[in-house]
Amino acid sequence: MPGPYKRKKYHFGDTHLKKRWRTKRRKKDLDEINEDLKPEKAAQLLDQEVDLDKPGDAQFYCLHCARYFIDETAMNDHFRTKVHKRRMKALETEPYTIEESEKAAGHGSFVPAKKRKMETQQPLSEEPPP
Repeated sequence: MPGPYKRKKYHFGDTHLKKRWRTKRRKKDLDEINEDLKPEKAAQLLDQEVDLDKPGDAQFYCLHCARYFIDETAMNDHFRTKVHKRRMKALETEPYTIEESEKAAGHGSFVPAKKRKMETQQPLSEEPPP
């Protein structure tokens, strides 16, 4: 007659890490957001049609964080948060390219990535300067 099962020893406290590994609700990476920042794509994302399945009917979207908000106040409050400011700082460096990796490997002269100026999108209620 066999005895009781051997208990599991490892990975019993990894639930907070497993959530990070899952891709169910994965956010956009910086290179995907960089593609969204191109003018034609940015205009398309900021002027979306009404979609009742998304928060705020898809009318309040932060380009840099790739997030929808329920109203204009929530979006303007988000622009002042640490999360948004950290994302802006992360987007300042140019994205890593294949050409850059080849130069770093010795196939050409390596030039480090430049910083670019990143500004928060204009809030909806404020008029853009002429």
